[in-house]
Amino acid sequence: MPEIPLVPAHWRFPAHPTSVRRARHAVAESLPYGLHPHLGDDLGLLTSELVTNAVRHGACREDEDFIELVLWPADGHYWLAVSDPGTGKPELVRPDTDSESGRGLILVDSLATAWTVRPRPTRGTSVIAGLPFRQGG
Repeated sequence: MPEIPLVPAHWRFPAHPTSVRRARHAVAESLPYGLHPHLGDDLGLLTSELVTNAVRHGACREDEDFIELVLWPADGHYWLAVSDPGTGKPELVRPDTDSESGRGLILVDSLATAWTVRPRPTRGTSVIAGLPFRQGG
């Protein structure tokens, strides 16, 4: 008999800057007790960066658009998908030293074992990033 997977955690938040904190809190609350603390911290950081990007670059109207998050464990990783209604494709760029923004995906790239950008079947874009269950010592 196959192992039945866990049901992914799923949230929808308004495309508003206040949703970044709410999303980070929701992800932290959904993690099992006793999880390696660095993994929880890193998932919180990934959540903040990806939701911030979705709000800033993927939403058209913050009073109508939503950001969706899905978190699930699979294949020794926690996977986080952040989706927005935008059609743009986030790209990893190296901002100059004077830039005040533009470093979010650099952080995602350094933390995540793997990450990708995928168009959604109906409307929008998803950024998916994975962190292994065991990080560090």
